[in-house]
Amino acid sequence: MKIEIYDTTLRDGAQGAGVSFSPEDKLNVIRALDRLGISYIEAGMVADEAGKEFFRSLGGLKLENAKLSVFTPTVHPGVRAEDSEILRDSAAAPVPVAAVFGKSSLYHVKEVLRTTPAENIRMIKDSVRFLRDAGKEVIFDAEHFFDGYSDSPSYALEVLAAAHNAGASTIVLCDTNGGMLPDVVGMAAERVCREFPSVGIHAHNDLGMAVSCSVSAVLAGAAHVQGTVSGIGERCGNANLNTLIPLLQLKLGFDCVKDNIKRITATAKYVSEIANLTFDESEPFVGAYAFTHKAGAHIDGIKKDPRSFEHVDPASVGNLRNTVISELSGRAAVTDKISALSPLGGLEKDDPRVAEVVKVLREREKLGYVYEQAEGSLSLLVDGIAGERVSHFDLLAFKVIAEDAKDTPGGDELMKSSAMIKIAVGGSEEIAAAEGNGPVNAMDRALRRALTRFYPEVGGMKLTDYRVRVIDSGATASSVRVLIESTDGVTVWRTVGVSTDIINASWQALRDSVEYMLTHVTKSAPAKDREN
Repeated sequence: MKIEIYDTTLRDGAQGAGVSFSPEDKLNVIRALDRLGISYIEAGMVADEAGKEFFRSLGGLKLENAKLSVFTPTVHPGVRAEDSEILRDSAAAPVPVAAVFGKSSLYHVKEVLRTTPAENIRMIKDSVRFLRDAGKEVIFDAEHFFDGYSDSPSYALEVLAAAHNAGASTIVLCDTNGGMLPDVVGMAAERVCREFPSVGIHAHNDLGMAVSCSVSAVLAGAAHVQGTVSGIGERCGNANLNTLIPLLQLKLGFDCVKDNIKRITATAKYVSEIANLTFDESEPFVGAYAFTHKAGAHIDGIKKDPRSFEHVDPASVGNLRNTVISELSGRAAVTDKISALSPLGGLEKDDPRVAEVVKVLREREKLGYVYEQAEGSLSLLVDGIAGERVSHFDLLAFKVIAEDAKDTPGGDELMKSSAMIKIAVGGSEEIAAAEGNGPVNAMDRALRRALTRFYPEVGGMKLTDYRVRVIDSGATASSVRVLIESTDGVTVWRTVGVSTDIINASWQALRDSVEYMLTHVTKSAPAKDREN
């Protein structure tokens, strides 16, 4: 059975706190979702000039899988459809689909719209018919349906019938407040599916159950599912399509995006990057931790048969299996990890070099280093023990200066920092300085400026996360652990540093971050061949 996936990341998702998309961002998201095989992509509204301009830019866009949709409200009370500017603009938008939303709850009709139940029905009918007559495929979003159905089932169903009879091809049941339980959604959806030929679900996540409610609706007969990438959206967000699509397709056997499902991990992370959001690596199916194993028994189990601790094959969603090692790991786990990280791969667990890795790992973790979230540093550590680590640069000197703090009008302190770094690459030296928003940012910028002469590729690298944690109780003299996450736009890696000096700990993590990139991304040409 085919399930239509309707993505509303660019409209409902953009209503989430901290989320915004430029016109170019929107086009990139549309192309990525189309490649994934999404059925419908809601491109936004035409409520202002910027929205109108964006929709005009979609006129010549060619897509392989998706239909683009414009989102619009019904007319206001007492207004004819042909007199509504937003309906006229929506009808004129160069996209084949229009999603129109209207109230299906008597409470909202009376208290929010401040109109009569009959007028609300008229508004819905006229709006749907107007868009249908303009040549649009019309999808009707029944706002607050489940709340309305609980209060007055007869009126909620009358609203659906009005939209359907006016020409809506799909009726979408919206849990707009996100407060419904899956069994309630399932029971109501089952009745609606008996009366209407094409039914959809739009669930919000205020109870953390948007995915579960969507699944309940599908099992009750709904064949159209709305949601957003990573579940972004207003308040607690929407149904997370990163979870919902694999769940429906791999677990329940529905056809959502066919073989394109292998693109879902890459698509999820790409859209998150465009939205300038930190990706949640704990997300089911698509997160880096979704198939990461730490416990010795689990690692032993997946080595014998991945099905022992994995509910699906990571490759089925374009993800990877991973293991992490710690001071509690046995030699078998360390051996497996080395096989993935280092030229030492292929060793037997009784090899003395494996014992050396275990020894060094335990010694360093006593000092506060944690490698389960810093595989970049772990890889470099293993390479060093193997005698295979290549040092791409040497630090000769660095200095970080924080200027005197100045009070801002709001009462906060403003502190600028600068850094000077002197490095050596082969027989050449380079000195660079930079200012930054804090000492670590200044140090990062200065280091990359110094290295660019030798390794231009560091210009495409950026730091995406920085975390500090105190690891003992020495007050201001405490040791701290710094974790840095970096990316080159394709790969993400994490590195760690530990010291009683936060600048030194940051330097360790930053140095490892750059060394890891150069080790795994650059060619094997000697440093002297890289000089300009």
